[in-house]
Order: sequence, then C-alpha cells, then structure tokens
Amino acid sequence: MKTNKDAFRDYLELEKKYSAHTVNAYLSDISFFEAFNKECFGQEEIDGVNYGQIRSWIVSLVDEGVSNVSVNRKMASLKAFYKFLLKTKQIEVSPMLKHKALKTPKNVQIPFSEKELGDLMQGNDFSGSFEEVRDRLIVDLFYTTGMRRAELIHLMLYNVDLTSNMVKVLGKRNKERIIPLLPIVVDGLRVYLNERACIENVSDADYFFISKKGLKLSESFVYRLINSYFSRVSEKVKKSPHVLRHTFATHLLNNGADLNSVKELLGHSSLASTQVYTHNSLAELKKTYNDAHPRNK
Repeated sequence: MKTNKDAFRDYLELEKKYSAHTVNAYLSDISFFEAFNKECFGQEEIDGVNYGQIRSWIVSLVDEGVSNVSVNRKMASLKAFYKFLLKTKQIEVSPMLKHKALKTPKNVQIPFSEKELGDLMQGNDFSGSFEEVRDRLIVDLFYTTGMRRAELIHLMLYNVDLTSNMVKVLGKRNKERIIPLLPIVVDGLRVYLNERACIENVSDADYFFISKKGLKLSESFVYRLINSYFSRVSEKVKKSPHVLRHTFATHLLNNGADLNSVKELLGHSSLASTQVYTHNSLAELKKTYNDAHPRNK
C-alpha cells in the first residue's frame, strides 16, 4: 500500500512533471523533517503535526547554522507536501497555513559586460580544433539564446533546425519553447557539425553536444568550461552558465527589448521571474540619465 509520501512522489513526477533532481530534493527535505519529528516528538507520521512542531524544526535548523535560503527551501517542500495532502483530502487544514518565509539578503547577479563578451569572442582563445570550435559555440549559444545549462546539455540533434534558424529547447517541467538563432550562430553550428561528423565511436549520438570521446557533456564540465574561458576576460567572482543567461536577458533589456519578449525567450512562466533581470537594466538607465541630462552637467 502506498504511503502519502509515495503518492506525493508520483504527483511530483507524473502531474507536476518535475525533474528527478527536484523530486529527490523535496522528498529529502520531508524525510529530514520526519526524522526530527520522530526524535523530538515521538511521532512516526507527519500528517497530523501542528505548526509549533514545524517551528521547532526551523529553530533547530537555524541553530545548526543552516542559511535562511536553505531553510526556506525546506519549508517550501513541506508546504507543497501539505498542499498535496489537502488536495487529496488527507488533511483538512495545512499546518503551513500561517507560515512566513525567513528574510534573505537579495543578492544581485552581476552580468558580464558587452566588452567582456566581445573580448572573449574576438580573441584568439579559440582555434580550429573540434573541442575549441565546440567550446566557442557553447559560449555563443548561452549568450545568444539564454538557455539553461541543463537545456544545452540535453539539446538533441533533431532539435536544431538550420533551415529555419530555430532551436527547440526542453525546459523545466518538460515545457518546450522555440528560440530563434542569429545568422552568426548558425554559421558556428554548421562548422561544429562538420567537425562533429569526424568523431568516431559516438555513444551518445542523439545529443547535439558531445565530448571528443563521443559522450554527452556533464553539468560540471560545462560549468568549468564557462568559468575557465571567462576567467581570461573577467574579474567577476561568479562566472557560470547562469551568469551568461543573466547576461543575455540584461543586455536585451538594456538595448530596448520588451520584458514580455525576454520572458518568452527565457521560458519563464511569469513576469515576476523575469523582473529580477531588470535591476541591471535600471542601473544602466540611471547611468545614461545621469550622463545625459543637462541639469547634471
């Protein structure tokens, strides 16, 4: 017989279509709370807990040095679990009903500058070898499409249409979106595909990006690739695929792109997610205003 936690897993996987990583994170948080509740309150099941018990767990986590961001993530997992129990009529009231998230500092993601991108792409860091042709294309795709690291890694050959200059991306919750490709990127794609055709013994043949050994790229490899190349042109602390995604959105907004259009290109479900990128475009606007207005001369 399935437990509520088993049913919750099915709900996340089949109905919400969350990734395996996300599902495991949710269930891990719930398991940690189960263990805490059993040790402190002697309860095997957490279906009938009250908010006081949850509050005790929050205090315990904070005392252990767990960050507010991590605590909030764990609470989000519990909130989702109890919302599911409400939906399936296992409980009548959620113990998370009056919970308020802990305050967290707002960390502003600093994008790469247009100069940094120009210095990297116009420099001599890329030769004509398969790996460097691939690496240059990866940087270019991140910057010109705004796709996520996982989306790039799982890009399939049949998702890239060089006739219509479009790429189909499978995003979060298996949501598909179409992103246009710039002509200069299409040229890079053709060069890469020619080089790729010379690779022998390709195991992961359906994947667009592969290693020299014919294997699908890993997330850690792509992270190290971006970090390595941008370390040559930037002194920013964080140099990652996500910073490139942030840079894509910020540069579009700085150059007059509509917020709704950027939202669609990024694959966000709501404008609220996209609006975090307006901070830097507002900073750019403020600088332009201060430099240009006659009253500031």
